[in-house]
This record gives sequence, structure tokens and C-alpha cells, in this order.
Amino acid sequence: MRRLLAIILSASILAAAPVSAEPRANQLFGAKRSASAQKPHAIGTYAKGCGAGFVQLPENGPTWQAMRLSRNRNWGHPELVQFVADLSATARKLGWAGLYIGDMSQPRGGPMTSGHSSHQIGLDADIWMLPPTRLNLSRAERESISSISVRTNDQKRVNGNWTATHHKLLQAAASDPRVDRIFVAAAVKIEMCKSARASDKKWLQKIRPIYGHNTHFHVRLKCPSGSSLCKTQTPTVGELSKGGNGCDETLKWWVTDYLNPPKTTTKKPKEPRKRGARDYVMADLPRQCASVLASD
Repeated sequence: MRRLLAIILSASILAAAPVSAEPRANQLFGAKRSASAQKPHAIGTYAKGCGAGFVQLPENGPTWQAMRLSRNRNWGHPELVQFVADLSATARKLGWAGLYIGDMSQPRGGPMTSGHSSHQIGLDADIWMLPPTRLNLSRAERESISSISVRTNDQKRVNGNWTATHHKLLQAAASDPRVDRIFVAAAVKIEMCKSARASDKKWLQKIRPIYGHNTHFHVRLKCPSGSSLCKTQTPTVGELSKGGNGCDETLKWWVTDYLNPPKTTTKKPKEPRKRGARDYVMADLPRQCASVLASD
């Protein structure tokens, strides 16, 4: 009798469970250790897509080192890899030894198992605010060393780690026609708006304030030529065609809306958690990502 009850209970449990849970896209893309054997192509949007034919940024270069090698995220569209090499050479000209490069993309892009919701189509790169003291760090050192914060703890201003070279480096990156936008801490944007020459501020439109970017800046490139399935973001604050640079908008948003939000007595109902990149399955991504995943 007990054996019969156990069989019935097991059967009921199996019946209640889904026949086969669809795997998450981040697990599928995170498992790939090399790029697809396809022509380079950025597919989809920065936060919902993948990439074909990526190339790997060498772990060591004449003016850079890729950090956190255990993540295997030093991949991207060839245009991103070239941009990183070019910007690191600029850093050398400005007086730094070069650049420490953080996360770019996985070998085939796609959602990541941890961290970013973007960085999916091989056009995003995180660049450390820490000026390199040397470019011969071991793999172990690259796992343990940390970058520096360039803003105060109250988030209102830059701190003593911020230098004129940081400003020049970000200006050089923003002035590059390949760049769509650069994410930084709001305090950095505000400081740059104050110190930039009044006659030359158009490039500041590309410098965008966002939380969580006090130890690195995040460069995002425009869709490269030949990537017809790639979708560049719609321009926002102070479009260049209108002569804006986003400085006034940043100051108002950061000081008035973010650090000192208006008080309200009305309690908002708790909203259900929105699906994010780590929830996506393959059906959420462009259909071409299936061939990227399957390519040898």
C-alpha cells in the first residue's frame, strides 16, 4: 500500500511540473567560449540581442590590459576592439600608461549570467577610471585589483581622484564619430560641464549621467556599417542638431529629482518585477541569434 501511494505521489508531482523548462538565454550564451564562425554583425538592441563574428581583444596590448579575464568578456564587434585600441593609444599620448579595460561582451554577445543588462551586441565597453601604473599585471592581479571612485560618497561632486586627464580622455572618446554615448557618474558630467570651454561643449551631449558609474565609464558605439540588424538608440537630451549638450538637464535631474526627490504622502502600490535580461529565453531575442548560437 505504501509503495502504491509513493507511486501515485510521484506521478502527481511530475504531472504538475512542466515537461521541459525552456533554458534561459544567458545560460546558453554564457556557455560559449569562442565566437561564431560568421561575418561580423551586431544584431538587435544593446540590451536585447547578440553578435556574430566577434573578435577578442588581446589580453595584453601595447597600451592596454584586459581585466577580470576569468569572465571571458573581452570580446566585441571588430569596430569596438579597434576603438578600444585607439582610445588606449590616446590615453598614452595624454600621459597615462594606457587603459585598463573592463567588461566588453561575451564571445557571442547575448544576455550575461551576471552584471550588465546591456553589452549584448558587442558595442559596449567599460573602461576603468584607474590610471594604469603598469601594463604587466598577472592574471591573478587582474582578478584582485580594483578601480577607483572619482566622486564623493554623497554623490554631489568629484573627489581628489578626478584629474584633468580624465576630462581630456572622456572628451577624446566623446569626440570620436564612432561613439553614440558614454555613461558616467552624474557628478562627473556636472564637473565636465563646469570646466569645458564655453565655445566647445557640443561633445558633452554624448556624456550621459547614470548611477553606478563612478569607478568606470561605459562607452557605447553606434551601429557599425554592415550591421543592418543593429538598432542604434534614439537621441535624447539636447540633440546636437538643436545645439544642446545636456548640462542643464543633468544638473536639474541630479540635484532636484534624484538626490532630493519631491516628498509625497501617497504610497505607491508595489509594482511587479519587470522581466530583465537574465529572464530572457531565445524567443525574446532576434531570431538570427539562434544561428549565432548554433554556429561552429
